[in-house]
Amino acid sequence: MNPRSLIKFIQSKGIFSGEDHILLAVSGGIDSTVMAHLFNQAKYRFAIAHCNFCLRGKESDEDEDFVKRLAKQLKVPFFTEKFDTSSIASQQGTSIQMAARDLRYSWFEKIRRDHGFAYVATAHHQDDQAETFLINLIRGTGIAGLHGIPVKNGAVIRPLMFAFRKDIEEYATHHQINYRTDHTNNETKYLRNKIRHELIPLLCNINPEFTRGLTASISRISAFEQVGNQVMKTWCRDAITTDGKDQFIDIQHLLKSEPVEPYAWALLSPYGFNETQVANILGCLDKETSKTIFSATHRLMKDRQRLILSLLEPKTQDKSFKIGLFAKKKRMSKPVRLDFERISDVINYKIPVSSNIASFDAGKLQFPLTLRKWQHGDAFFPFGMKKKKKVSDFFIDQKFSLKEKEQAWFLCSGNDIMWIIGHRIDHRYRVTSATREVVCVVTSDG
Repeated sequence: MNPRSLIKFIQSKGIFSGEDHILLAVSGGIDSTVMAHLFNQAKYRFAIAHCNFCLRGKESDEDEDFVKRLAKQLKVPFFTEKFDTSSIASQQGTSIQMAARDLRYSWFEKIRRDHGFAYVATAHHQDDQAETFLINLIRGTGIAGLHGIPVKNGAVIRPLMFAFRKDIEEYATHHQINYRTDHTNNETKYLRNKIRHELIPLLCNINPEFTRGLTASISRISAFEQVGNQVMKTWCRDAITTDGKDQFIDIQHLLKSEPVEPYAWALLSPYGFNETQVANILGCLDKETSKTIFSATHRLMKDRQRLILSLLEPKTQDKSFKIGLFAKKKRMSKPVRLDFERISDVINYKIPVSSNIASFDAGKLQFPLTLRKWQHGDAFFPFGMKKKKKVSDFFIDQKFSLKEKEQAWFLCSGNDIMWIIGHRIDHRYRVTSATREVVCVVTSDG
């Protein structure tokens, strides 16, 4: 291991250019200290940032002093910040490790933006790769948890991912590089340390090349994942059709793909649906029943032979809108466009034949009228019928889709539904020979 191997790795992976200014995250431990020395030897432009998490009392302050002296020795800019990590973790109800990680990366990103650094470099190496793989495997994970630590992830880079811990230790010894040792790294109460000090040595006793072999396997998994993602991306693009705001997925197209689960996951997970929800949808694809599930941002409805994916909008289900008495004409634009007109010349009035226009006997209307959505138990007298019918049965008879049911608006007089807008008026409110005044309502959204 030497500066040339660092340069070769960075160039081969296209991690950054020689002109970029890099912010190094340096704790004072052997990995990050060696990284700083390598960057200096390679003559890269860099600065050093150090987080003092105040978790080890005097030792934490000594770490900070050490890194400050290192930056002075290498003649590079130095940034440092103290965090009351324990208190912040308690306030957030999270572990100290998670709190420290979030604080570290948030602060690094702020420095990067404020001072114009191209990237933040951390000192992860191949042994970290193996440990992370085993942690994810033990906890249970999908393919994404087995592809290892990426060399480049947004503005964060890992330029030491070509090296093993043994290489770094040999470099530090050969060049007599001083570094700080955190005694908590030897405590096996943490899962990573337990894997590092107990599990991996056991596996290496079985196969001395275990770590090297595992990292090679991780690289292959990552490569296959990239190929799989590209295939899935193309398949998902072909599987979805769009009509306005909604997206449609043909169920038969999905069922023809084997095995179905990974295709469904690739299709739905980008919209925030979790594994349980995807499994629930898959369980009803070959059934007649309808089903609706929600993610934080989207709604997925199983409707006959297709899935309908919609972006969630502000809820209007429980809202109602009042339309007061008017003299001649009235218009409302939201939530649905309606134009009202009172017509006194009933003799010459011809009832328009259009689903978007409704004519009512004004004398039977009770103002203010109400505009609302479908409610449980709703019923009305469909035009042409003299007996009551449940709205739910009307929807079935008219073969309403789930989407159409949700989009339906009801114009009501008192407690009576006088019009399922764009579909059917109530027979009781129709215009007859006894009508003395007509209220005509036109919708452009029916």
